[in-house]
Amino acid sequence: MADFFPEIEVTQPAAEAIARGLFAVAKVDGLHEREEALVASFWSDVGGNVSALSELKRGTTITPGELTAALPSAELRQLFVKTAILLAWADGKVTDPERKIISDYATPLGVAGAEFGKLEAAVKEFLLSHLSTVNNSEAVAKVAKKMNI
Repeated sequence: MADFFPEIEVTQPAAEAIARGLFAVAKVDGLHEREEALVASFWSDVGGNVSALSELKRGTTITPGELTAALPSAELRQLFVKTAILLAWADGKVTDPERKIISDYATPLGVAGAEFGKLEAAVKEFLLSHLSTVNNSEAVAKVAKKMNI
C-alpha cells in the first residue's frame, strides 16, 4: 500500500481541503456510510480532530479553485484525486455525477487526460488486489468486469 499511498506530509489546511473535496464527491449522489468512513479514515490518518470533521462535513462545498490553492504540490493533488476515485468506488459503483465532480476538481489540479487515466487504473488495481485472496475467481472476474478492467 506504500506505493499506492506514498508517505507525504499533509498540512492541516491541505487535509481540510481534501476532506471538504471528498465530502463534495460523496454528497453528489447521497452520502453513503462507506464513503463517510473513508473520509473519517483519511482524517484520522492525518491527525484531524473528530469534531472538526463534523464541521467540514456540514460546511460549504469547496470550489475547484480553493482546492487547487490548498494543494500546492503534485503529490498532494494526486493524493486527492486517487482518494476521490477510491471514494467513488466505496459504494460499489461510480455514478456520472461522481465522475463529473472528480473531473471538475482534477482538471484545475493538473490531473487530466492520460495522468487521470493512470490514477484511475491504479485505484482499480489497488481495489482488485484486495480480492486476490478470494477463492471464488468467478466472483473476482465479475468485479473486474464491473470496473471495466
